[in-house]
Amino acid sequence: MIGSKNSYLNIDLDKTGNYLKKMAHRNGYSVKEIQKYLHLSCPQPVYRWFNGQTLPTVDHLYLLSQMFQVHMNDLLKTKAIQQDGIYVANIKKCLNNYQENIKTNKNFNDFL
Repeated sequence: MIGSKNSYLNIDLDKTGNYLKKMAHRNGYSVKEIQKYLHLSCPQPVYRWFNGQTLPTVDHLYLLSQMFQVHMNDLLKTKAIQQDGIYVANIKKCLNNYQENIKTNKNFNDFL
């Protein structure tokens, strides 16, 4: 199965699924409403995401972030990773810092 739990080294599918479910509930969306908004033919993918079996596609993550009014990076929850005895608990913080550095670097646009 593409996108199974063993496919992702850094993304925690269970935590991500629980968070997606929590955000849907917090924003008052049912599975059926999410299915309709994402133009899914059946609700099973939404249940798979909520149960931590698979991840939404990038396109669906983007639409979910719009629905829940959060950045799509915030919808993904990471695993704690051990490297040389040091635990990196939140890879997203590193990515966000990198993105902010790119935004503030005036010379970056010269390379585009």
